[in-house]
Amino acid sequence: MADYNPTRAASRTMAGARAVEVDEGLRAHMNKVYGTMSVGMLITFAAAWALSGLAVTDVPNEMQIGAGKYLTDFGYALYASPLKWVVMFAPLAFVFGFSAMINRMSAATAQTVFYAFAAVMGISISSIFLVFTGYSIIQVFLITSISFAGLSLWGYTTKKDISGWGSFLIMGVIGLIVASIVNLFWPMPGLAFAISILGVLIFAGLTAYDTQNIKNTYLVHAHSGDTEWLGKAAIMGALNLYLDFINMFMMLLQLLGNRE
Repeated sequence: MADYNPTRAASRTMAGARAVEVDEGLRAHMNKVYGTMSVGMLITFAAAWALSGLAVTDVPNEMQIGAGKYLTDFGYALYASPLKWVVMFAPLAFVFGFSAMINRMSAATAQTVFYAFAAVMGISISSIFLVFTGYSIIQVFLITSISFAGLSLWGYTTKKDISGWGSFLIMGVIGLIVASIVNLFWPMPGLAFAISILGVLIFAGLTAYDTQNIKNTYLVHAHSGDTEWLGKAAIMGALNLYLDFINMFMMLLQLLGNRE
């Protein structure tokens, strides 16, 4: 009969307790990530929907966008003046600035800035309500939500290490940005379609990659006890998944959306 070793038994008990503690902490961390992202999504679509009222049928001016449908004066200033370039590129500038400055912010400030960014993004994409039918927007949103949930779940549960995808996917995003800017000023036949197809694939991969990276980052720093750092890590994780969702939604909308 094997001798009972109280030291070994105590060590196993402590290790088991730490594992449970990490598991509960990870669950809380991921809930914070998804919760913050969800609030950001609500802010974005609320802002976009609110600005959809810039298209009316009874206040015509010099900017007609459809049969009997016109922009209000503010809508004209937002979408048909040089201000549209500010609106278009503001989210990109916001992301770079936020990423560079988050280490100097408190977790509470970072969360507030993230929500402000979500509102700016809503203003930037509000034109979708002028271009696409409401039904197709809802339809593509549901398709994106289901796809995102499946990809994120796979990234969280898979035992496969997909950290090697990071560099390749980031290079793909840079290529998409460059191609989109080129197509904006010098449109080429078929380029917008190719950008949308590649964009869906790239941001699908990033959804799984970012989810696994958020999980692994928490596991590495779980014992540090730095709740402030972990709070900011949750905000950055929410930002990354938010961008994955928004970009995948916009790419799918270009492919599947029905235009007004």
